[in-house]
Amino acid sequence: MKLMILESGAKARTIKKYLGRGWIVDACNGHVQDLPNNGGTKQDSKAMWAAKPNQLPNPPWSWTGRAERVITAIRRKASAKNVEEIYIATDPDREGEFIAWRLKELLNDLGVIKRVSFNEITKAAVQSAIDDPRDIDMDLVDAAKVRRFMDRLVGFRCSKFCRSWSLVSMGRVQTPTLGFIVERELEREAHVPIPYHSVQAVSDGVTFKVRFHEKDEAEAWRDGDGKHHPDRTSNTDLASDAFTKIEAEGSIVLDAVKEGLTNRKPKPPFTTDTMLRAASSRMGWSIARTNRVATGLYQSGHITYIRTDSTRTNKAARERIRKLILKEFGENHLGAGIVGPDAKKGAKNVQDAHEAIRPTNPENRSIAELDADGQSLYRLIWGRFAASQMSDSIRERRNLVGSVPDLAKPLHGTASWRIHAGWEAVYSDSKDTIRTQPPDTSFKIGTVWGFTAIEDNPNLITDETKPPRRFTESSIIQEMKRAGIGRPSTYPTTVTKLIDREYIIKDGSSLTPTDSGRTLWIEVVPHYISDNDSRGSIPRGIFTPDFTALMELNLDHVETGRSSGPDIWHSFVEEFRMMHNQALETRKLKPTPRQLNYIQNRMSRMSDVEKKNLLGGRDYSELSGQDARGLIDTMNENGGGEIPASDKQIALIVRLMDRLKLDLDEFLTSKGHDDLQGLTGGRGGTASSIISALIEMDKDSPATEKQITTIQSMCENLELSIPDAMALVDTTTIDEISKSDASNLIDRLKKAIQSRRKKKRN
Repeated sequence: MKLMILESGAKARTIKKYLGRGWIVDACNGHVQDLPNNGGTKQDSKAMWAAKPNQLPNPPWSWTGRAERVITAIRRKASAKNVEEIYIATDPDREGEFIAWRLKELLNDLGVIKRVSFNEITKAAVQSAIDDPRDIDMDLVDAAKVRRFMDRLVGFRCSKFCRSWSLVSMGRVQTPTLGFIVERELEREAHVPIPYHSVQAVSDGVTFKVRFHEKDEAEAWRDGDGKHHPDRTSNTDLASDAFTKIEAEGSIVLDAVKEGLTNRKPKPPFTTDTMLRAASSRMGWSIARTNRVATGLYQSGHITYIRTDSTRTNKAARERIRKLILKEFGENHLGAGIVGPDAKKGAKNVQDAHEAIRPTNPENRSIAELDADGQSLYRLIWGRFAASQMSDSIRERRNLVGSVPDLAKPLHGTASWRIHAGWEAVYSDSKDTIRTQPPDTSFKIGTVWGFTAIEDNPNLITDETKPPRRFTESSIIQEMKRAGIGRPSTYPTTVTKLIDREYIIKDGSSLTPTDSGRTLWIEVVPHYISDNDSRGSIPRGIFTPDFTALMELNLDHVETGRSSGPDIWHSFVEEFRMMHNQALETRKLKPTPRQLNYIQNRMSRMSDVEKKNLLGGRDYSELSGQDARGLIDTMNENGGGEIPASDKQIALIVRLMDRLKLDLDEFLTSKGHDDLQGLTGGRGGTASSIISALIEMDKDSPATEKQITTIQSMCENLELSIPDAMALVDTTTIDEISKSDASNLIDRLKKAIQSRRKKKRN
């Protein structure tokens, strides 16, 4: 008997159909072990683990969620069925390899372990992988480890640092991404509108615009970036005069015609970011919706792996789609085909580990069994892949120049109509109206083009330049890719984290930074940036896009074996230590918001004489960080008033909130507090009462995997059935037992075991 393990149940069900008898196909449900977190032990609170210079840290890997129960069940099943070979078929990427490595460590004693991977869930691809198994790729595993260690170190140390501003967290990738959004908002606020006028008229489907100024004219109109727009002017009289004369004439005389052709080339097949962007622009979908539907299509075997930044495609798949194009559209619709220029030209920020996203069976233009969302996204993916192998669309073009009597300024327009659909033929069901015939009016010089009888024709437009648009979910991902930060697997989650942390809000489709987001980027992040770069290669700063991109590139190099995992990790630790120490030093230069809030709160209860004695005649703004700490110590020694919540109390509150998945602001408001900054310390302080309330809530949360495993083991020892054990704490099933009841039950079972041992000794 053979066992195959995949990440998800959906994939397991699809592959089970292909393998049939002689196989057990099961799912591990994602990560089974990871760095310790939220377990309440000393290891859970460590930011990093020590390691020799030529080695990576070896932390105690902890079970995730209910993974221990899942693996225990798989082991029992494998033993009962006498499994001899285990095929680990987790996803074909860095994280999938990490999961495979942990599974091998956990299941190595059951049989021969073989690693298989495939880019698509089809019978042929699965069988090919089984026929050609491989070892675990430890370069990929090391890259996954280093990424974890980096994120852990930055997340733990910097998140603690930012709590001086009553903020929740910082992240290696999420904070630079927040920076893009905040900087865009600052650009919008700094935007100074530039007014302009333009005049246009429509004739036989062609829009003619008055060309007011040439580039070298003193009055030439330019936007905020210095770009020249010949059809705009800031001269109100000039625009008004042109409009009056054009309106009075009611037509344009054609003075010049320039013929030409325009070729529109097809776009390459989808990568993760271009798929997310296309689904957003064409269908108005959110990232989460697209990600969910695409995952379902992949797991059902309809499309290839969805985490990719390559446009490369399989030759056999291209040949299959080209046969279909030839049959349905004719030979003149076949093009040279896009095979993946990013792979050939060595494009930056592209791992090229997988193919582009394409249909696994190109002959299927649609899949009947899919729901409406599945059909829509599948058609989008199929169309993009088919189009990539088709010919250019071609349009006839006429650049026209016309005039109006007594008007010195010419009018320019372009007539265009499609003469060959090419790749656009696959989008024939699109709602877009495409002109396929030339205008009825002659292109002969001297021909009079009368204005179309529509409202506001001609039209005098008075407007002003607009600030740059806010980022949307899809455009911020595009910016992340351009800057080289993040990877296809992290694009969707990065934006979600920023929203969950309340650093940004989604206003319609736009992403807007909150006050907390602005504070983090404008006030906290600069502590980690230095102008002194001894190597002169990159800006110094953990959260600069260039530094983050360099770290991503280093991880890619570890993944491909070009760099050593230990070398990259230890180098990063030194970089981080230097920048974090610098941040700690610069924080001493002036008080943090929490310190100022505390000082002002305490002094509000003092007399003017007491304030003057403590401040020495200085204003709050004149205090250094060292002064503030000394002042707080003095006030605490003198007694009276309230002390602020400690960093440990704040960190514990945030950790409990995360564990319970509570909204920080909503919970604090429900308890009568505005924010973390206003909480008081000490045993009788408000922070202590908040912690007590959260601990009580945590007791009612589901039991941990460790508690459940312990209960099962104890019941086995006592020969006690699980239902009977549950009855001891008035719980129906072990799946429903709370953390508090589990703790009580373990204590009772422990006493029962001890009692039995005493009886045996007697």
